[in-house]
Amino acid sequence: MAKEKVKRKAAKANEKAPARKMVAQNKKARHDYHILDTYECGLVLMGTEVKSLRMGRASLVDGFVHIDHGEAWLHNIHVPEYVQGTWTNHSATRKRKLLLHRAEIDKLESKSQETGHTIVPLALYFKDSRVKVEIALAKGKKEYDKRQTLREKQDTRETNRAISAARRRQGIG
Repeated sequence: MAKEKVKRKAAKANEKAPARKMVAQNKKARHDYHILDTYECGLVLMGTEVKSLRMGRASLVDGFVHIDHGEAWLHNIHVPEYVQGTWTNHSATRKRKLLLHRAEIDKLESKSQETGHTIVPLALYFKDSRVKVEIALAKGKKEYDKRQTLREKQDTRETNRAISAARRRQGIG
């Protein structure tokens, strides 16, 4: 009887967990920047932009966030025009307003004015049928930092391969 209650509670928890459908990621941002802090924010979009995003088409590679007169704006992300759109279609690289709390905008503005800091988009996704963007306060990496990061990734990959090969030889599995 108690096990059934636990199972029902677990099922309800899984139902309430928001579905997160990824549209685009900016993998280059994690390579080029040290990520200091991340924020999830909404995005003001036109109808054709949402339809285009539902088709899974977007690019965050050159994107950045600029704070202007107390409002956060997302620049240079590419959302292609909706194929079946008419004269109401959107511009592919227009600036889009981000929906953040005032305290978050003020904090981001003060931090981004420090030398070497910027705000970059990391991911664009649907969360319960709403478009969200994950932005990060980041500091640019030097060239030797990038090489060091690549070297560390390569070393961990090699050690994992060696461990799995040793396990296969021993028959552990």
